Amino acid sequence: MTDDTDAQVRYDEEAGGYLLTVEGQRAGVAAVERRGDVMAFTHTEIDPDFGGRGLGTVLVSRALADVAEEGLAVEPECTFVAGYLERHPEAARRA
Repeated sequence: MTDDTDAQVRYDEEAGGYLLTVEGQRAGVAAVERRGDVMAFTHTEIDPDFGGRGLGTVLVSRALADVAEEGLAVEPECTFVAGYLERHPEAARRA
């Protein structure tokens, strides 16, 4: 696991989704497509240099919290996001 205080997650339109940085370095992305009031999560990727530290969970949990704050529903097309929501169904309103 990582000290997730070093991890920052923000929506980045140019990156095509939620960008994860760790100590200023790009560590991963959760790709999304906005479809009306639904945010479809299409792919989640963590750079191999940052693997095995739990950063995928940090990325997805913070991205889903942002989507929920915006009042949007989630369509989990990505298997990682779908698995996260199976374990944490309260994390998002499903489309």
